[in-house]
Amino acid sequence: MVGLSIDQLSIGQSASFSKTISESDVYMFAGVTGDVNPAHINESYANATPFKTRIAHGMLSAGLISAVLGTQLPGPGSIYAAQTLRFTAPVHIGDTITAVATVKELLPERNRAIIETVCTNQDGTVVTCGEATVSPPAHKP
Repeated sequence: MVGLSIDQLSIGQSASFSKTISESDVYMFAGVTGDVNPAHINESYANATPFKTRIAHGMLSAGLISAVLGTQLPGPGSIYAAQTLRFTAPVHIGDTITAVATVKELLPERNRAIIETVCTNQDGTVVTCGEATVSPPAHKP
């Protein structure tokens, strides 16, 4: 399995991945990362926050971006070099989040692709956005 090389990418090319965020996703993410902020795992605490309920970790939505980059665009063999992120709206348990990666700029001399990254919920609200720098896999003749 090899992803797309720099010469197989084009400006505007995009791919996406969607996932419905479950309660177990939030608890597993807390366990794996150690981020046990009660805003994510304690409903009583979360009720007193501005969100009025538990929210998923922002980095959980960012992880869906990694899924797109590592499996589709550019795909397997890519190196995820950098990412900027803005968390613009909360992700609630039960939300379906779609991560979209769109090629914004190609730097063939450095084997780098600049990719716009946007995560939206089922209502079309942007929850996470940013820009990734990726090294696509080497071209295989």
